[in-house]
Amino acid sequence: MNIEECYHRLGGDYGQVLKRLPSGALVKKFIIKFLDDGSFDELSQALSRGDREIAFRAAHTLKGVSANLGLEQLRRSASELTELLRPESDTVPQEAGALMEQVRLDYQLTVDSIRAFMASEQ
Repeated sequence: MNIEECYHRLGGDYGQVLKRLPSGALVKKFIIKFLDDGSFDELSQALSRGDREIAFRAAHTLKGVSANLGLEQLRRSASELTELLRPESDTVPQEAGALMEQVRLDYQLTVDSIRAFMASEQ
């Protein structure tokens, strides 16, 4: 699988990310670095603790990283969750669980696709 096929598989926009990053080599470098980003784990843990403020920040970070890398499917679900968590409150809205499940599915698809790309590169 090449990098364009990887992006296609995970609902990403390779053409858009190439407009932001000057070369395919940089796209590859940063897409692989995505696997080291801890915002998804932080989001999961914050939601399980009921910490809306930290969950909001982690969802916002995940949305931003996904947007910068052209990972549109993950960006969309992370964005929905970010907006649900945005209003200041002492509690996590009930709807967050369903949205988090979609983020989890999109994140797993993204990680699996990146790992498949990395394996094909070796």
